[in-house]
Parts: sequence; structure tokens; C-alpha cells
Amino acid sequence: MSAVPVVDDAGGALQALLGPGARLDFALWGHASAARHQAVVARDGGGAAWLLAPAAPEPLLVQAVEARLRTRLRLRRCSAEALEGWLAEGGQAFRALDELVDTRAAGAADGASVHELSAQRIAEQTSPAIRLLDAVLHDALLDGASDIHLECDARGAEVRLRIDGVMLGLRRVEGSALAEQMVSRLKVMSELDIGERRLPQDGRFKLRVGGREIDFRLSIMPSLFGEDAVVRVLDRAALDDGAGHLSLRGLGFDGPMHDAIESLARLPHGMLLVTGPTGSGKTTTLYAAITETLTAREKVITIEDPVEYRLSGVVQIPVNEKKGLGFARGLRSILRHDPDRVLVGEIRDPETAQIAVQAALTGHLVFSTVHANNAIDVVGRFMHMGLDLYNTVGALNAVLAQRLLRVLCEHCAAPAPGGRRAVGCAHCRGTGYRGRRAVAELLRLDDELRDLIAARAPMARLKALARERGMTPLREAALAAARAGWTTAEEVERVTADA
Repeated sequence: MSAVPVVDDAGGALQALLGPGARLDFALWGHASAARHQAVVARDGGGAAWLLAPAAPEPLLVQAVEARLRTRLRLRRCSAEALEGWLAEGGQAFRALDELVDTRAAGAADGASVHELSAQRIAEQTSPAIRLLDAVLHDALLDGASDIHLECDARGAEVRLRIDGVMLGLRRVEGSALAEQMVSRLKVMSELDIGERRLPQDGRFKLRVGGREIDFRLSIMPSLFGEDAVVRVLDRAALDDGAGHLSLRGLGFDGPMHDAIESLARLPHGMLLVTGPTGSGKTTTLYAAITETLTAREKVITIEDPVEYRLSGVVQIPVNEKKGLGFARGLRSILRHDPDRVLVGEIRDPETAQIAVQAALTGHLVFSTVHANNAIDVVGRFMHMGLDLYNTVGALNAVLAQRLLRVLCEHCAAPAPGGRRAVGCAHCRGTGYRGRRAVAELLRLDDELRDLIAARAPMARLKALARERGMTPLREAALAAARAGWTTAEEVERVTADA
């Protein structure tokens, strides 16, 4: 902090500190943020940005303001009385802009500068917290993690990774102060409020690794010993076809199942639902189906919570419950926007389900996900929602139920009776597995199945007819994968026991 005289006269303090032409700037660092952190941003006559505060601000606060303004700050002290006067002045002139500022900040991660992440940059970093966090992110990417967990306790924090759907320990962070600084750094990168420690917060950031950009989604949750952070890695390259496009083959679908999903994604209208537990790749499958079949002659709009991957040529809308934009309201607006195909991130309630059915019946192709154990159980879920089954089955083209099975590590897998077994080596962090592939069952509806569902026939009868129509149950598809040798019977039991 520069050593300058403290000016007590609020009326003339700004010009006295910064010279002629100085002005307050609440355009990006809003009035609410300035009041909360007791620091204002001002511009001198040459346009340079200054952070003015009665006390030395925390370094992470300076980083947060610089990230918001995308410029370096000059620091200078002011009196508490001067700050109070500026806030009063700004409160009258700029309060109307606060909501706009908050909205811009919520989406600022999309346009913010992208930081480079590499072993060299980590070695050059002087801050222990930043160096450790960058090392964690770097190691997680090398290991192919989908999620990074920073779990605080009384002595520091535990860093764990979710790799191929399973949690694995990475390292221990000793010291609660260091753990807190790592969480604060994540907030700065995501342009969140570093001063708020009592409420959950969500954000996004990007890093450039090896010449390509990777998206990260951050969730902050207050806990007994501070704040826990979970970072979701959204890496398209792990699922693309080698040309930078999401693909069904990248997920593991091939042969007849790939062709069947692709043909369903090309239908002119109706509804394709994908079901499975959280983390089973449902939305990614729909993304890939849309990407593989998208043409310039169609308009595709999505409503998602949240938007996970950016799809070229697709209008994507994030759910914003705080502003009253849920799936049902968003879907109504989308249908007035003349789409050909619509993706609804998840059908959670009867209202959204009813609108989706009507959209499918009126000439739109609707993609969505539903939480159920298998394809037939989706029918029971819609019955429970109280939907008109006649219209629902008339709109429904097919239901895909899927799971992700871990793939045996090619470096250490060993023969076993009826297949192969996991061993573990340095290439797979001792797990015996490396990567995941999808297995699925596909229920395609025909007139007889629709009649039985509308008549509320027993589930056993529906399953029997579906098998007669060629549907391979999910569990049988998983067991076939174990016999083929790319996964194990233990993995099949872990993932499909409820299918």
C-alpha cells in the first residue's frame, strides 16, 4: 500500500488523492461490493484504476477486483470518512446499476482472461496457496479426474479426486490458513465473493492447458471447519471424435446401439429420454447425439442446469431459479422462439413434463433426461407425475437407460475365469482401471407397447414385450461387456446392481 497522506475531507478527497479529473467507477466493481469490502475503485485523469480503502486490503481482494476489471490496480489509502462519503454519493447515482453489474459478473467467466496452467508456470509461482492449487489442478487433469474435492477439517484439508466415478485420495493440505487461501483463490478465479463464507456459491472458470481451453465448474459449500470446494472438470477432449466434436463413439457406443441412437436423433418430432443415476453420462449422450446430427437447416435450443459444454450452433440457456427462470418457464419461452429441436436438461416436475410432451406432439423433437433405474421405470415415473398416459406414449419415441463402466487398464489387466481381472499399476493409480465406457438398454416404443402402457399394464408384461421387440436389458449388456474382457464382473456388480 502506497504511503500517502490520509485525507479527511470527503468532499475534496478524490481530487486531492488522485489529481484533477479523478472520478468514482462503480461500472464493474459495483456499489454493493464496494460497501461490503469497504473499498472503492476510482479512475485518475489518465484513466488508470485505483483501489481506495482505509486499511490495507487482502491480496485476494485485490486479485478479485483486478479480475473483475481486467486491469492492474494501483493502491492508495483514504480516510474512513472519505470512503463513507463516496459510498453515499455512489449509492444515489449507481444503485440502479447493481442488478446489471451482478448479472454481468455472473457470466463474466465466459469472457474473462484464461490463465495458463503448466508445470513451468507452477514452478514460477511464488504464492504457496496458488502454487499448491495449480499443482492440484494440473495433477487432476493428468489423472483424468472428473471432479476435484477440497474437504476442510480442523487441521487443514484433504484433496480427493473422482476418477472414473470412484473417489481417490490425492494429497493432504496441512494448515487451515493454507486451505482457506486455496478456497479463496478458487473464488477469485471464478469471480465469486471472497468475503461470503456462510452461504453456498457457484461459479465457473477456464484454464489453458497444452494449447487448449478447459472449463471448470466450482461449487462452494460452508462446512463445520470452513468451506468445502468441489471443482467439476468439463473437458470436451475426453469425449470427442478426434476432430474436436462430442461423439457417441467417444462415450463407448458403437455398432447397432450407435446407429439406433443416431437414427432417433434424426427423427422430425417426438421425444427421446435418457435415464440413469447422477454421473452416468446422460446429458453428455444427448449432447453427442445432437452434435452428430446437427445441420444448418435446423434451430436447436437448450435449457440446462447448468450449461456444461458449449455446443457450436446451438442456443443454450442456463436455468436461473433466483430470477424465476426454471425448466417449465424456460421451455415455454423456447417454444415461442421457433426451434426445431429442444433439449431440456432434466424433467423434474409434472409441469415441465407436460410442456415437453405437448412440444413433442406439436412437431418438435425433444431431448431430455429423467432419473429412473431403467427404461421401463421411466413409465412408472410419468404415471407418478399424474400425466395423461395416452398423450405421453404418443409423444415418446424411445427411452435410453445407461451406465458408465470402468475399462480395464491395458497395462496390468490379467486373465480370469470368464473374463479378465483388475490388478493395478502406476498407469492407473493402482486401481486396475483407466477410463469408462457406456452400456445401455434402449426401449423403442411401437403401437403395441403404447397400448399396453396407456392401459396401465403390469411392468412385468411391458418388460417381456420389450425383450420380444429386441431390447437387451442393461444388466445383460453389462455382463456381456465383462465377458468381452474390457471390464470386470466386480465392476458390473458395483454399477448395475440396481438395474
